[in-house]
Amino acid sequence: MDVFEAITARRAVKHFDPEHRMTDAEMDRLIGAAMQAPTSFNIQHWRFVVVRDPALRKEIRAVGNDQAQMTDASMLVLMTADVDAWKKDPSRYWVNAPEPVAKMLVDWMGPFHEGKPQLQRDEAQRSIGMAMQTLMLAAKGMGYDSCPMIGFDHDAVAKLVNLPADHCIGPMVAIGKGTKDSWPKPGQLSMDEVRITDRFPAGG
Repeated sequence: MDVFEAITARRAVKHFDPEHRMTDAEMDRLIGAAMQAPTSFNIQHWRFVVVRDPALRKEIRAVGNDQAQMTDASMLVLMTADVDAWKKDPSRYWVNAPEPVAKMLVDWMGPFHEGKPQLQRDEAQRSIGMAMQTLMLAAKGMGYDSCPMIGFDHDAVAKLVNLPADHCIGPMVAIGKGTKDSWPKPGQLSMDEVRITDRFPAGG
């Protein structure tokens, strides 16, 4: 599927075929695609929790507003990130770069993040967002539907998956074979409203 077609066709689908199974190779391909998403300093904060245990999925659904896609979709991915990834052996993020480039960026990484917890968390969540969109577009390109979700008890889910203390939790994404078409797009703002050229209007 053409990338622009995938962007336009991707919708949040709520109903999935619970009998459909994705192969391990398909799941690996999707996670591999998500891993191509950009991250600041190439830190690669994201940690993709692929929830395969049916019992665990039921527990997540119980604290997730009883959303059927949490148990029915072929694949459920909880998007998390290592907030402290910037200080965990950072040279490994630049192992294939020319030495002067690697040294410059690794040396800069610490001062950029040190003592700035809000920035650290913001960067981790930005990384999650870019990877999540990449994951959903890749799924659409493979003929699958997806549904991003934030409607769950984040603390309860973090406990269920043993989320480390230095990680943050983002949305989760259900992926599989949709069984019902999504609603028509409920309303799209005009480009004139969302595109600003150079500056916002003075006093606006």
